Amino acid sequence: MEFQEFEGKSTEEAIKIACEHFQVSSESLEIEIVSVGSPGLFGLGSRKARIRVALRGAAEEDLLPLAQELLQQLLEKMHEPAQVSAQYEDDRITLRIETEDAGLLIGKLGQTLDALQYLVTKMLAKKSRRKVRIAIDVEAYRARHNEALSHLARKYGDKVKRSGKPVTLSPMNPYDRRIVHLALQGDKDLKTMSRGEGLYKKVVISPAKKKEGREDAPGPQESP
Repeated sequence: MEFQEFEGKSTEEAIKIACEHFQVSSESLEIEIVSVGSPGLFGLGSRKARIRVALRGAAEEDLLPLAQELLQQLLEKMHEPAQVSAQYEDDRITLRIETEDAGLLIGKLGQTLDALQYLVTKMLAKKSRRKVRIAIDVEAYRARHNEALSHLARKYGDKVKRSGKPVTLSPMNPYDRRIVHLALQGDKDLKTMSRGEGLYKKVVISPAKKKEGREDAPGPQESP
């Protein structure tokens, strides 16, 4: 899958530009948010939103058996009795694990599941010599986690709007940061940005417009 980058004043504008470029609707595109646009203060220090886009396709469907086998082998090496099913959905390979000890495979805050997903993604990319998107789930943990994270983002978003002060969340991996950005990107009263170095960064939720009497300038915009 070959990605191209697009920019706009907002993620919505960047997506619109990408749709016009490929001459398709957004449903036909795989979209990754690189950075969320910021209007700045009185137009100063504004930053454009950036996204990575590729046409959806079924090129990875033939890798389903290999992905399933790789995960099954990893679980066997962990001496974890489990069954793996695989299917192609939402432009990615989804691997679902059935096991009696789901908690062990999920790990604290989903870290074990994230590690398995990272390993299988790297192993499959090396064997297939192409970039492949993979999601690994146990007992619908991902859906429940995403829903809880979106709820948390909206909760802190409301707090920011009431207080007029930014809120900084705990360090998150890129996947979780994207969930937070997406949960709040439609709220015109808020803006989000990622700060920090390395894989785990903090998401800062701030008012879209500074209240009168506040002189602090907006911080730098970083990719999620």
